[in-house]
Amino acid sequence: MPSAHTTLPRLGGGLLALCLAACQAPAGSPPAAVRDGDAARDAAGGSPPADAFFARVSALCGQAFAGRVVVDVPTPAGDDPFAGKPLVMHVRDCSADELRIPFHVGADRSRTWVLGRTATGLRLHHDHRHEDGSEDVLTMYGGHTLEPGTPGRQVFPADTGSKALFTREGRAVSNANAWAMEIEPGTMFAYALTRPGREFRVEFDLGTPVDVPPPAWGHDATR
Repeated sequence: MPSAHTTLPRLGGGLLALCLAACQAPAGSPPAAVRDGDAARDAAGGSPPADAFFARVSALCGQAFAGRVVVDVPTPAGDDPFAGKPLVMHVRDCSADELRIPFHVGADRSRTWVLGRTATGLRLHHDHRHEDGSEDVLTMYGGHTLEPGTPGRQVFPADTGSKALFTREGRAVSNANAWAMEIEPGTMFAYALTRPGREFRVEFDLGTPVDVPPPAWGHDATR
């Protein structure tokens, strides 16, 4: 991905040193190419929507945020796995091409969203693990963007491999799944699932970071 280039005026030594110190990236920030390249082009309106969206999410790297379920249709029968539990997303592992975002539901640390770049847009997959770190039978399902989307919203219809997995595991109803992610910088991040007769949406408050949670199951605590 090409980097943005900016011509700077000549500065005196003291002023230049002050500028460089102020602009130094904090620990846990996204890669410079993402932070200074994609984010700058996003602000200027020059990025493809998928790149601009990825840059916005990358800017959250190292931070965690609390959320709440705002839509869950139909109402869960029996025990609601989300009711009364703290919901936390953590933009934990970041590279120029992939972000791993654990989604914790109370003490359940089985879920990680994997958002990555493709040649034509973005992909989203779901890494599901058991507490011992082993993979769940339903894991790494998801989809790829088929439309440009916007810098604030990307949609991921279920891909062929996911449909084969769902069918094999008796979950063919999920073949119609489409997932979405939305971001309003500094305000809100949302994850959503829709299919005929089913709608789920959780929103996170980006205005108030929370303490970073433990790592997702199956992931090294030192990473």
